[in-house]
Amino acid sequence: MSIENQESRNVSFTVGPGQAGLRLDVFLSRADPAFSRSQIKYAIEKGDVLVNGREPKASQHLKAGDRVDLHLTPVTEAVAVPQDIPLNIVYEDSSVIVINKPAGMVAHPAPGNPDQTLVNALLFHCRDLSGIGGVLRPGIVHRLDKETSGLIVAAKTDEAHRRLSAQFEKHHVHKKYIALVWGDVRGASGEIILPVGRHPKDRKKMSTKSRHGRAALTLWKVRERYAVATLLEVEIKTGRTHQIRVHLSERGHPVIGDTVYGGASRGQNVKNMELKAGVKALSRQALHAAELSFLHPQNGERMVFTAPLPPELEGLLHLFRAASPGSAK
Repeated sequence: MSIENQESRNVSFTVGPGQAGLRLDVFLSRADPAFSRSQIKYAIEKGDVLVNGREPKASQHLKAGDRVDLHLTPVTEAVAVPQDIPLNIVYEDSSVIVINKPAGMVAHPAPGNPDQTLVNALLFHCRDLSGIGGVLRPGIVHRLDKETSGLIVAAKTDEAHRRLSAQFEKHHVHKKYIALVWGDVRGASGEIILPVGRHPKDRKKMSTKSRHGRAALTLWKVRERYAVATLLEVEIKTGRTHQIRVHLSERGHPVIGDTVYGGASRGQNVKNMELKAGVKALSRQALHAAELSFLHPQNGERMVFTAPLPPELEGLLHLFRAASPGSAK
């Protein structure tokens, strides 16, 4: 059975005694040889695989009697090709490369975005990157949403990929974001502890109302306050898909410019016409990965990188400050 050119359908497996102890991704690859490793990884990341009704990690070890449900969707395998796309390189050595990604750039090829991605640019810049971490996303160990700017690290060797991936799994990678959100956030700092999983009705979205959500922790503190918005520094201790956007939106403070989780419509209520026009002109969400810290995969030294806010966000902050005399930091 091939996933390619098949209609969407559901397949279920029960783990036998001889299969106990296998990793989920290994189990599925053995369950049917037509499942490629990239297809399995993609399905798990999308939330299309459940183990006993819960969203798992690819590395989860299975027990005899476990039920594995797989939702198959048509997938066309593709090979990412090198493309001469400019990169804002913050740091590079023989093991890793750190990029300041602009908003609007997709991290890796996917349906609807087959090229012009960060992966295409990396393949052109790093000639020996092919094959590291998979055909479609070589070198990629984490991601940023398309309309989020900021720092992202990619691995240039298999060893670096393995070690960085392990750091992400163990939460040894530290990530801080700057988020401009609607409303006056109460308090100077706080935390949001809500599980995040696939939205129960819209599979393209994430939600804290998912029946199969995974634990997620977001820390925040206020940087500046404006009349109708708040500038936050956000640190995530888990890396769930859309975590910051979902957590802040569910607390009533969606990220400005976020068309998926309610951050776009609130701009209609802004009374200052110059500010209203500035918000309307924003073609991205006001979320920026400003700091990234990890242990170098070769020497183990802690490395810390920062990226300033891009001009479009700095310009928007200027408008909010001008429209909010006495805005507090």
